[in-house]
Amino acid sequence: MKDGQPSAIYLKDYQVPAFLIDKTELVFDLDESVTVVTSHLHMRRNPESKHKTAPLILDGGEDVKLIAIAMDHYQLPSEEYCLTDNQIIITATADEFILTCETLIEPQNNTRLEGLYRSSSMFCTQCEAEGFRHITYYLDRPDVMSVFTTTIIANADDYPVLLSNGNEVSRSVNEEGKTVAVWHDPFPKPAYLFALVAGDLNVIEDQFVTQSGRTVELKIFTEAHNIDKVDYSMDALKRSMKWDEDKYGREYDLDIFMIVAVDDFNMGAMENKGLNVFNSSCLLASPKTTTDDGYQRVEAVVAHEYFHNWSGNRVTCRDWFQLSLKEGFTVFRDQQFSSDMNSPVVKRVEDVSFLKTAQFAEDAGPMAHPVRPASFIEISNFYTLTIYEKGSEIVRMIHTILGEEMFRKGSDLYFDRHDGQAVTCDNFVQAMQDASGINLSQFKRWYSQAGTPRVEVSGEYDDVEKTYQLTVSQMTPPTSNQPTKLPLLIPVRMGLLDNEGNVLNADLDGVNAQEHVLHLDKAEQVFKFKNVASAPIPSLLRGFSAPVKLSHNYTVEQLLLLMSSDNDGFNRWSAAQELAVRELTALIEQVKLGETLTVESQLLVGFKRVLSDETLDKSMVSLILTLPSQAYLSELATEIDPHAIKAARTHLKRLIGCALEQKFADCYSQNNAKVDYLPTADQIAQRKLKAVALSYWNESDSVTARRAVIDQFNAADNMTDQFSALSIAVNVGHSDFQVMLDDFYSQWSHEALVVNKWLMLIAGQEADNGLDQVRGLMEHEAFDLKNPNKVRAVLGGLGSSVSTFHDTSGSGYEFLADQIILLNKRNPQLASRLCTPLTRWKKMTPSLSVLMQKQLERILSEELSKDVFEVVSKSLA
Repeated sequence: MKDGQPSAIYLKDYQVPAFLIDKTELVFDLDESVTVVTSHLHMRRNPESKHKTAPLILDGGEDVKLIAIAMDHYQLPSEEYCLTDNQIIITATADEFILTCETLIEPQNNTRLEGLYRSSSMFCTQCEAEGFRHITYYLDRPDVMSVFTTTIIANADDYPVLLSNGNEVSRSVNEEGKTVAVWHDPFPKPAYLFALVAGDLNVIEDQFVTQSGRTVELKIFTEAHNIDKVDYSMDALKRSMKWDEDKYGREYDLDIFMIVAVDDFNMGAMENKGLNVFNSSCLLASPKTTTDDGYQRVEAVVAHEYFHNWSGNRVTCRDWFQLSLKEGFTVFRDQQFSSDMNSPVVKRVEDVSFLKTAQFAEDAGPMAHPVRPASFIEISNFYTLTIYEKGSEIVRMIHTILGEEMFRKGSDLYFDRHDGQAVTCDNFVQAMQDASGINLSQFKRWYSQAGTPRVEVSGEYDDVEKTYQLTVSQMTPPTSNQPTKLPLLIPVRMGLLDNEGNVLNADLDGVNAQEHVLHLDKAEQVFKFKNVASAPIPSLLRGFSAPVKLSHNYTVEQLLLLMSSDNDGFNRWSAAQELAVRELTALIEQVKLGETLTVESQLLVGFKRVLSDETLDKSMVSLILTLPSQAYLSELATEIDPHAIKAARTHLKRLIGCALEQKFADCYSQNNAKVDYLPTADQIAQRKLKAVALSYWNESDSVTARRAVIDQFNAADNMTDQFSALSIAVNVGHSDFQVMLDDFYSQWSHEALVVNKWLMLIAGQEADNGLDQVRGLMEHEAFDLKNPNKVRAVLGGLGSSVSTFHDTSGSGYEFLADQIILLNKRNPQLASRLCTPLTRWKKMTPSLSVLMQKQLERILSEELSKDVFEVVSKSLA
């Protein structure tokens, strides 16, 4: 950072705004070269503010040019206000007034993708968190809520579709022949929820009748060539609306709900009131171009953004420190929805697998922060897995502690009590406490303490007394700026199994049941179960009832029993993962010592049982058969040696594939049935298991297995089967994989989202010339540095390639640093997120650690955006 360091903003310094904006009237005159924005802000001093004579300070961006400013029609001369790069300060104001600003912006040159910008041939907006200040001067903070009226003026031929928040109230043609569309949103909202879209778009339309009998118009807009890919999104939207009424009693409130697909977007989607703007990768779906994972992502994101209408829009955040108030709660809601639409156990395993791999790593890294951060330099850096995924787990724990009925009462009270308000995480917890009568004061520590708690459990059985005693302790390791941690309230769901895998009844505190929820609220506690018929095997943390690292000294035999017999599906998967981790850990140490790799795999025994169990859900089988990822093993490691981890995983997977070759061949054959594609849970499960079986089968030297890959690739009538075959061919080094890659691109070069998958697959190859291939991709006709999806595809693929990214010369780290420096000025949000792989440098093996550190220091020497500076400086601290 060449100049002065940016300063941090602290939660403890929060003050209510000195002014409020009751009405916001916006006029956009859209043009190819420059857009004129006129705002009329109906303002008044905030009666709750203690600063009765405070100046008016409006936020603006360095890319916003002020043309004129007036107060109650009085044009302010320059000496009556102070204009800086990012603020207007007006000292003298009345208690009530109308402030009019006229500004110029150039959306076509906006590479930050914040505020108003061009994507392809359309104008669109992204205003969360602080993008609105790149449109015009405003009180750009979430606790300033205003009723918006938006007028859009544009050339009718180029921009026949003109959209904004709320309901369209008029449309006319002015004297210049331009279309003038006026939209009004009757619900007060902060500026971050503002949206505008203008373009030549196609639309599909439908209707939804609410539980009170109102008809809501539903519209999804895309560019013409993508309009055939949004039927599934419309179906997901209608199911989301029905589910939210049934599950939470939340009815949609406007006359119209719209979604627009945008190709250039920094995030996944945005919940702007009544006008959601989506990254096209989260909205478009068709069998030929979208994998099963893609369909499930579309379903989840559509639901997530719709559910924000209440958990985020009608009730929003007081300040950005409370971001998880809306995001954590809404992630929990979309996870519930996806569980109800598909397999609850499979959904839970997938969510927890992601949490344990990525969020736990974040908790242990330099950017570790509480779910409600105490400070930040750039808010965009705190759209993190901690805010979203751990935030969701905190809401889930409240649900576990209160139970379904009381949780619903709590959510009803929260929405009713705070409708139309900007509130805090404490308000949410208080509503849950008031509705249930359960004291959650200690539980609130989850919001303020960073890090992943470690829970250790030991058990002792008394054969004479028929009692089983569990000793449970908790400890949260120190994190940056938080050396001391207090005990948390941790709900631990558990059951007891006998040696045959049957569930035992047991008494705990006078309650006889097969399952109990332990409330761990001290550093160490003892729980004594009575009337336990035989020495039990504890099934702990069922359904992953708390985001903790659990430690219990299971024997291999006990893990095999849990894996094959536990009636909690999540713990069957967890036991398989634990077995695999133990074997992989031994192999990793052998690699480091230069020893011959050898392991007597008990995992084989468990896999045989699972493959033979026809009662198991096929998705569950595929999850159990999947080895812990490179990323997860890295998170578990005290010192990360990526090459050793890769060698261990490769060895164990090949060992299993060869030993169970016929089992996997049979499994593949049994699941290779030809059916018309549907994204249903049963079909998805079958395709997933087929892919896992084919992958393991190809670890053997079977010519038949290699032929099956080619046949599946050529005969596939859906993207799931075709891309899984291509991925297997690339990953095992199939002799024809390059021909297959070329054929794939030739077939799909006109489909941007499919090409992104191709880019990521090539960039992630384990190849001797990997970095040359990545450089070639960035020069390829299919690549565009302005498109975040393409950048993430190539550089995300690079980060997953051990041989390329972690090359012992440091060339992979240097190349990534080059791209971060390049993107720092073009798109700071994207650049800061690309820093994540380098931030793990302190955990790397020393020879790699020093190379990563060197590149971070090189980045820091540049003139950096706040986004990149915060991540890099904290990483080096």
